[in-house]
Amino acid sequence: MEGEIFKKEILDFEDNYLSPYAAKNGQARRERETAHPFRGPYSRDRDHILYSGSFRRYVGKTQVIYFSTSFDEQLSNRSIHTLQVSQIARSIGKAIKLNLDLIEAIALGHDLGHAPFGHDGEEILQEICRERKIGLFFHNLHSLRIVDKLADSCRGMNLTFQVRDGILSHDGEINEKYLKPNRSKTEADLIDYGRKKSQGEKASILPATLEGCVVRMSDAISFVGQDLEDAIRIGILKKDELPEKIKKELGESNTAIINSLVTDLIINSYHHDEIIYSSNIAERVFELKQFNVERIYQNSKLKAKKTKLKNDFRYLFNKFAEDLKKDNEDSLIFKEWIFNRGKNKGANYVNSNLSEQIVIDYIASMTDRYFYNTYIKYKK
Repeated sequence: MEGEIFKKEILDFEDNYLSPYAAKNGQARRERETAHPFRGPYSRDRDHILYSGSFRRYVGKTQVIYFSTSFDEQLSNRSIHTLQVSQIARSIGKAIKLNLDLIEAIALGHDLGHAPFGHDGEEILQEICRERKIGLFFHNLHSLRIVDKLADSCRGMNLTFQVRDGILSHDGEINEKYLKPNRSKTEADLIDYGRKKSQGEKASILPATLEGCVVRMSDAISFVGQDLEDAIRIGILKKDELPEKIKKELGESNTAIINSLVTDLIINSYHHDEIIYSSNIAERVFELKQFNVERIYQNSKLKAKKTKLKNDFRYLFNKFAEDLKKDNEDSLIFKEWIFNRGKNKGANYVNSNLSEQIVIDYIASMTDRYFYNTYIKYKK
């Protein structure tokens, strides 16, 4: 009883400090209720994500440049990106009095479902899914699949609705001047969005919390300047090629760009139930994103290996699909994936999923290096 009073005092103190627009600890809901003597629901979700295997694999997954750590360990990877999203979102959330535990949990979990080799890997898996006529692969859908279905030997993490919603709704690649949460969202809305998106239909989604909106904006803030600096570092861009308006109003370095965008969001969002840029800054952000698309993401030097990468993905997919069909338990898909999916060597996982989906799950879990080494092992 003393522990319950102690916990209530802690959480009430936190909730009373927060903005009226913040997500309160007392509003959190999850499928299977659990208790802890003094920790709040979102802090437990954050730590569950932080100590997961999927989080540890962030460090080996590419952000933009393939095998970046093999030739320059200062270039960004998925781990650095995720931690930067978290810190940027915390800075904004602290200034406007939002729930920092919820922000951190969403930020740390938002990219768990990314495939190896960044968005190129994601696009290749989508092509394979189309060919096999199964639900399309998108990293935000797969992030939710990991925390709901695949983590903890297929028991799932049992995260709160608010964290799960933020992970699913995090897309930072959309150009948005402002975000206002859709507080009426239900579990049915998440399911409907996932169904439409996986079937290739047009689907849009807004976060259910202001904290989710902050993470979504912070996702873009974290990569627009960092990708620019990485491109300059490897020599595919020069700093003086950046348009003058962007340099003047946002800055020329990642640090300056982050500072400009975070400051603008805080000033314009304070005491509002929305996260909003000033019109001028929003315009510059959209211009910088487009500049990055044209000069970095579509750069022929970076895309030179994509054709080979497609062949490598298809080779491994076909190899593991055949191993599943033949029940080849010597295959890595059994030894290093299926047998770790729960009791009876992952029998429930195998019986409740299409074989193609199991292969997609396995390949998506790989780091860049693991993928490469696996390909070499079988291609010898």
